[in-house]
Amino acid sequence: MEKFLSCDWGTSTFRLRLINADNLRVLAETTHESGIADTHRQWLLQPEGSLSRRACYTAVLKQRLDELSQRAGIALDDIPIVLSGMASSSMGMVELPYKSLPFDLDGSDLIVEALPNLDVSNPIFMVSGARTDHDVMRGEETKVLGCSAIVTENSDKQLLILPGTHPKHIIVIRRQAVELATYMTGEFFDLLSTHSVLSTSVEAGANFGDAEAQRWFSEGVEASRTSGMLKAAFKVRTNELLRQIPKTHNFYYLSGILIGSELQHITPAVPVYLIAGSMHRALYKKALQIIDVPIAGELDADLALIKGQRMILSRLS
Repeated sequence: MEKFLSCDWGTSTFRLRLINADNLRVLAETTHESGIADTHRQWLLQPEGSLSRRACYTAVLKQRLDELSQRAGIALDDIPIVLSGMASSSMGMVELPYKSLPFDLDGSDLIVEALPNLDVSNPIFMVSGARTDHDVMRGEETKVLGCSAIVTENSDKQLLILPGTHPKHIIVIRRQAVELATYMTGEFFDLLSTHSVLSTSVEAGANFGDAEAQRWFSEGVEASRTSGMLKAAFKVRTNELLRQIPKTHNFYYLSGILIGSELQHITPAVPVYLIAGSMHRALYKKALQIIDVPIAGELDADLALIKGQRMILSRLS
């Protein structure tokens, strides 16, 4: 296998990449702000008796494959595709059951299904999500596999933190994912900053490398730990009214409150591994520094996904 196609089909975003299998270099990619939710709506709006569910989703996938082929300058026929994310959900292309935790970090016991009889020449393999009795994830399980090289093999707890709209905290013991917790951090930030009374008190635009932005972020993290999220959040409003804090710095104060709330139960007793993209990495590193929790290891979230997908393909070949 010289190349493979990495597909991350999320709720709101679609991303397809052509990957060199040896060094995991991204050779070409296409991204769309139109994910599973939009595709599902398109299918529901189809006239009765027209395209089937699979055919509707396959048409979207073929369109993206054609776009990527043009960008890469090569034909993509017969190159295997690994589909991760919400494509295996109840509103995805094919619904697959969740794998109950624990699961091994070598990918041997995740649910992976080949999708035959689709109108594409590429072999397609879909990865399902994972669950506990009270929590679920789809897409992050593949990233967890990609972290297998950075976690240790001992019997002590290790914590993987995967920031995002709904951040995941995953406990690993003896190279098995054994516990899962989901937080509403990103979604709450969006709701509070765009649809609440706080929306007129915050504004994006400041660089987090700015010392003042970091200072207000740090104050937000501390406020979440001393006042609690609900009380601290209203200070975003009074910061602007009474303290004349610029809205762009108040933006990071609110971010600090929410990330601080998410991390409030974390202690240095459990090694922490941060699996994040560039947008979240600096924020979470700063928050963990404020609460005196060292980071045992880091991995880019996109690279973790690609590593996990290659691991799955290697087991299937």
